[in-house]
Amino acid sequence: MGKGEPAKLYVNGAILGYKRGLRNQYNHTSLIKIKGVDSKEDTEFYLGKRVAYITKVTATDKYGSRFRVNWGRVCRAHGSNGVVRCKFRRDLPPQSIGGRVRVMLYPSTV
Repeated sequence: MGKGEPAKLYVNGAILGYKRGLRNQYNHTSLIKIKGVDSKEDTEFYLGKRVAYITKVTATDKYGSRFRVNWGRVCRAHGSNGVVRCKFRRDLPPQSIGGRVRVMLYPSTV
């Protein structure tokens, strides 16, 4: 980062779906593909990081914001291609599949 350049606070991710088996689906755990992460070893940096799913709504809240945020946390890796499992405070809705999330670069474990 150069001088006077803002700090990078998050990386983008894509929601792939829910954790599932052949016949069962577990809605409480979502699968997220983080941009630039392509191996199981790369996911270790993101374990414990916070994830934000942001939606835009028509009604404003008491602070005047038109955005709602559902916070979650990266739990563990899923497979060997850089996909992670995340648990959110409220389960993600089905229409969020294919959507975007922000994977925050905090809390830091470095």
